[in-house]
Amino acid sequence: MKIRRDIFSFRNRVVVIVVGITLGAISLLYTNNMAHRLKEKEQHDVALWAHAMERVNRDVMGGAMEDPLVADIMSTNNNIPFIITNENLEVINSHLIPDRIIDHPDLLRRQIDRFTEENTPLPVRFWWNPEHYHIIFYGKSALLKSLYWFPYIQILVVTTFIMLGFIAFRSSKHDEQNRVWIGLAKETAHQLGTPTSSLLGWVEFLRSQPVDPTAVEEMQKDLAHLMKIVDRFSKIGSETPLAPANINEVVGESVMYFRKRIPRNVRLDYNGLAIAPVQANINTALFEWVVENLMKNSLDALQGHGAIDVHISSDEAHVMIDVRDTGKGIPKSNWKRIFEPGFTTKTRGWGLGLSLSRRIIEEYHQGRIAVIDSEPGRGTLIRITLKRIFEG
Repeated sequence: MKIRRDIFSFRNRVVVIVVGITLGAISLLYTNNMAHRLKEKEQHDVALWAHAMERVNRDVMGGAMEDPLVADIMSTNNNIPFIITNENLEVINSHLIPDRIIDHPDLLRRQIDRFTEENTPLPVRFWWNPEHYHIIFYGKSALLKSLYWFPYIQILVVTTFIMLGFIAFRSSKHDEQNRVWIGLAKETAHQLGTPTSSLLGWVEFLRSQPVDPTAVEEMQKDLAHLMKIVDRFSKIGSETPLAPANINEVVGESVMYFRKRIPRNVRLDYNGLAIAPVQANINTALFEWVVENLMKNSLDALQGHGAIDVHISSDEAHVMIDVRDTGKGIPKSNWKRIFEPGFTTKTRGWGLGLSLSRRIIEEYHQGRIAVIDSEPGRGTLIRITLKRIFEG
């Protein structure tokens, strides 16, 4: 059923796109046709005007411009810009042309050239002296220019609305997915709460029994870690308060926990306890989750043999936590993709760990997380960058 819905959804999108393109093409063709017809009408009107001038003009200096018939014909074309010159290109009259162009020879020449490209100039000859004539240079009316641009503006507006609708749809779908994951996380925390409470009781019972106290203590640590995981899931989607914390100690606790639970052939190094402490505003529970996630990914990449190096460094503005391994590495084409939901190179897993890590660091802590260096067969370096704070 889901496959059929996906097919229908794809078909609907195709239909909408085809309909949109068809309507845009029809609008463009129709408007271009109207513009072409209007241009022919304007050319016909100017030609009629030029013909009227030839018929009624009696004055070599252009007195026919005051003839009632010519004036009536010209008044019907008062939205068409034109320049009338003599045979020496000296301006006799103009309409809708700024004075700064008429008074400037270079600008005037460019304007005449522009009109010539738009419409063929019309000569106006005089019966008493064929060698003496006027030339009408004219362009497109404001209405005609608007008509030419209208379909493109229309397509731009429609495209903008489609894009805004698509963004709104993606945003609403993203919000819906977020609500699903938040609900799943909180339900997981709720379901883990009951067995965790029960295990606490069993640990206390074992303390009273003649069993190895070291084993009970390790069980207590694992249970405490499980309770941390429950707390992390419960915080997803909730307000996440940040507080100043010693990054060396927070990362060190995660490293110490992992160090006792990794294979013998894996070495885990950490420099944080041997350098001056640095601080940042973090949510400890969620930040530890990210560090542990990176170490676990490194452990999976090692496949039981190699080294993991957790390294803390800082400058005046930032704290950097590097997790480097000597594992199988990541192709450069996947450096960004590994943080996308669902992307994984493992045979098992949903590909959510690094996606959640990026969200925790970038959205909750306003920091950055990225692959700094990686090469297949030579390992990977992932860096977390946070804003550093100083003790007051």
